Order: sequence, then C-alpha cells, then structure tokens
Amino acid sequence: MALEMQSTQGRGKELIKWVDFKVTSEAMNDAYQYDLKAHDTDTPIDWVCLLAILGAKYGGDFKHYKSADMDTIAAGLLKKETTLEQLTKDLKYYDYYNEAYHAVLGGFVGDYQTEGHTSYGLKAFSPIAKGFPYTDYDDFGSSRSFGYRRQHLGHDMMGQIGTPIIAVESGYVECLGWNRYGGWRIGIRSFDKKRYYYYAHLRQNFPYAKKLKEGSVVTAGDVIGYMGHTGYSDKENVNNIDIIHLHFGLQLIFDESQKDGNGEIWISCYELARFLSQNRCETTKNEATKEWRRVQEMTDPLAEAYKKQTRQKK
Repeated sequence: MALEMQSTQGRGKELIKWVDFKVTSEAMNDAYQYDLKAHDTDTPIDWVCLLAILGAKYGGDFKHYKSADMDTIAAGLLKKETTLEQLTKDLKYYDYYNEAYHAVLGGFVGDYQTEGHTSYGLKAFSPIAKGFPYTDYDDFGSSRSFGYRRQHLGHDMMGQIGTPIIAVESGYVECLGWNRYGGWRIGIRSFDKKRYYYYAHLRQNFPYAKKLKEGSVVTAGDVIGYMGHTGYSDKENVNNIDIIHLHFGLQLIFDESQKDGNGEIWISCYELARFLSQNRCETTKNEATKEWRRVQEMTDPLAEAYKKQTRQKK
C-alpha cells in the first residue's frame, strides 16, 4: 500500500492523510490477549504496538496473518530477549503504522470501573446491543448512487427496527439530527478527537435516547439510539432506505482540516465489528418510557476527566 502523508506547516512532522485499515479481528484479538497477559507484569505490552510491528512487516495487509508471527514478537518481549526499540529500529514504516493504528484503536483498551471495582481490558463495545440479531458483510467501498455516485464509507449492520444502538467508545455528541443521506444520525467524537463515530439511518419517530443532545457526554456501552431505515430524503423523518440497518462509520482525524471535505479519512469497520462482537452490552427496556438502557453501569476515567474539565471551563 502507498503511504500517503503531507507536510504540516509549523508542526515539524508529517500529517497522515490516508489509512487503509486491514488488520484482521484475529490479529486484534491475539494482540489484545498479549496486552492483558502482560499488563500486571514488569513487561507490559501495548497491543497496538504489536499490530504496528506486523503492519510494518506486512505492508499493512494482514490477509496472510499468522498467529506465529505475533507469538514470536510477544515472546521476545515477555522473556526480555528484546525491546520494542530494538524490534522497530530498522522497520522503515513502523512510526506510520504506530500512529495510524493508535488513531483507530486508541480508546478501546484501558482502565474502567464497574460496581466500584477497577478493571483493565476491553472497554469498547459492539454497536449492536447484546441479544439482538444482526447480519453483516464487508461492504466498505461499494457503490452508492443516491444524490451522486460515491463509495460507501461505512459498515452496514442489518437487523430489526428498534434494536438498541450502543456507543462504541466514550466521547461527546458532536452532531445529532437529520441528514439527507444518513437520515436520523448521531456523530460522537472521542475525547482525544482522533475518532469520529457515525451512527446513521436511526429509527423513525424515536431515533435517539431521549436525553441525548449535542454536547452530551456518553460512556462506552450507553444506549444512544435505535435501529431504523431513515434517510435518502430531503424531508425529515422519512423511511427511504429499503433495508433496516445501522450504518456504522469511523472517521480518523489527525488534524481538524480533515474533519470535513476532500481530506476525510474513513476506514473499513468490518473487522473492528467482528473484534468488538465479544463485548456486547446487555440492555433492559423501561416499559413506561419505551427506552432501553444498559444493565451494568460503567465508569470510564476518560469520561469523568472530560466532564470535570468541562465544568472547570464554565
């Protein structure tokens, strides 16, 4: 793959302007398990760094990924036979893959609290609530024609009307409302501002969690909306999408100039969705309000820090 970067005036570094994310769910899970295994030892391993090493070795293409390749790297680190610096010093594109993969996965693993107990591990969730069926396939880049001919820059997850949609990562609501392409949609930004999650085609008449508004802080695992098939219409609240599904998109932002326009960086979420399927949030319905909510609350230190910072600014 060609690595596309551009100079950023005054920053003294190259700005990544394209990421072709082809890491498989198998590789992500293998790296994650090594991160967990090493976390409480004197040789902690950053799972994303493991993936970046292999990304540099594979040229970004994990099509022929072998667990043995990961095992060799991790074993050397765990046994202190080598260091990350030694492993990467001659890998020409390691820095690129390290920055790119951390931009994709940076908020997925870390500390969190449930029922007053602090844990370390996967704190990102599947966008589909536990117990609700869905089907999907790798449709990133397929053709779309409504409005104009373009590529599909997301991942469609087909299911049932009203299926609770879950916040994959903690963040704040950057946009909420109607879009002629996405119908009722929600855009959530990660606290480090590198990831913008886009959830579209939400339910007619009841698209969002009722308290949600622009600026709201959400914790990974929160119910944010409900599956539907709105969109493809200039008129609000119209079901013009044939198939009931969630359009789940992930945009990477290395600089705010890339947020909107020709410089947008969207990545394939198919393998991410497969990886996150191991962590689906259990929900329960409030019959009085007809809303769904998570069963087990979770406290994310990043969300608490952001809320504290926001209060101080006020």
